[in-house]
Amino acid sequence: MKIVIDTPVEKGYLEVKEGFTEVLFKKLAPPFPPVNVLRFDGCKKGHQVVLELNFLLFKQKWVSLITDDQTTDQEFYFVDEGIELPFFLGKWRHKHRIISTGTGSVIRDEIDFSGPFSWMTPLLFPALWLQFVYRKPIYRRIFKK
Repeated sequence: MKIVIDTPVEKGYLEVKEGFTEVLFKKLAPPFPPVNVLRFDGCKKGHQVVLELNFLLFKQKWVSLITDDQTTDQEFYFVDEGIELPFFLGKWRHKHRIISTGTGSVIRDEIDFSGPFSWMTPLLFPALWLQFVYRKPIYRRIFKK
């Protein structure tokens, strides 16, 4: 299943690219489940991000590998793919795009995911959609001129 969320921001795409750091990543984390960043290499191909999700009674590890990144004169993007996923996910691919609009940019999250069982995938959609909509005001605040 696919989720696409666009967030217009005031800063140019190269400034936004420079802001995609571990500090931003921690600010984007939703209130539940609490997330502990165990490793954050960055946003370039070959980098890894390792998270620990705390579900109060148990913890789950989430490991993503950055499988692609590119910067052009109009856009920067990187792709993270899940290589070790929490119990509720079977597949994860997230393309983070920062697209120039001339006066600012658009942060576009393109998420392809599935549950471990096909019947779970549509049930995950609302929760995952909310997790990414939660990021919109944070992006706008951080990337304001």
